[in-house]
Amino acid sequence: MEGREPTDEQRGLPEPLFPPKAGGRYTVDINFGFVAERRDQMRRSVFFLALICIVALSFCTGADAARKPAQIRALLITGDDVSAHPWREMSETTREILVKSGKFDVKVCEDPLILESQTALKAYDVIVFMIYSRRIAEIPGQAQENLLNFVKGGKGFFVQHLATASFPKWEEFGKLCGRKWVMRTSGHGPRGVFEAKVVNKEHPITAGMANFKTDDELYAKLQGTGEINVLVEADSDWSKKTEPLVFTLDYGKGRTVHNAFGHDRKALMTPSVQKIIVRGVEWAATGKVE
Repeated sequence: MEGREPTDEQRGLPEPLFPPKAGGRYTVDINFGFVAERRDQMRRSVFFLALICIVALSFCTGADAARKPAQIRALLITGDDVSAHPWREMSETTREILVKSGKFDVKVCEDPLILESQTALKAYDVIVFMIYSRRIAEIPGQAQENLLNFVKGGKGFFVQHLATASFPKWEEFGKLCGRKWVMRTSGHGPRGVFEAKVVNKEHPITAGMANFKTDDELYAKLQGTGEINVLVEADSDWSKKTEPLVFTLDYGKGRTVHNAFGHDRKALMTPSVQKIIVRGVEWAATGKVE
């Protein structure tokens, strides 16, 4: 009939699932399929955009990781000393200094017999030797051989303060240290403030460093005759001589750094001493300082 709106049946539309109430009307969106298709396209676009962002972020993260140098793997051996030395405080402070630099992954072992395991040592680039081993005065032949081969093979040995007094009957250990504390021969005056003189400012460990004062023990009369490269020294009132306090030497394909500083946390927290420790361990491990 003219003027009357056609019914759904006349339009050819399907019967509604929920018929309108009596007298009600339906409005049918004939564009529903088009809208749904556009919505699906937008969802796919957002998904692919998110995927691209994730892939790009992973590439950026990988590039940053590639640019960042791998950390130096350091084994810090501690666990014993004379009663005047708070060995746990000394080792924890040294580890703190190294870790804070961001250059090192430091593992601590309180037993020098770890040197018996060649497999364990392979995991490290440098040994930070801080123990004056009183309870274990000598280590087995295999441990001796492993330590020497570790350094000879191209890795590093950083020895600090009284640790050179360990293993008094092992002559080659003294050569590895460059100079060695010998009981009843080596010594020092009262602990106090003294000036340390940087005598080699070209070496990577001490490059750009100036003379500095520190509150520590000034070790004197360390024993040994092998060739060493002295970086820092000081005048001892006790020995009446100028004493080497930081020095290096080559050992096979590897490197030794001997640091005589470090009586306790107070001594270790001297900024120049911290710099020597960080640079010294890095140089012992890699032969360079970055």
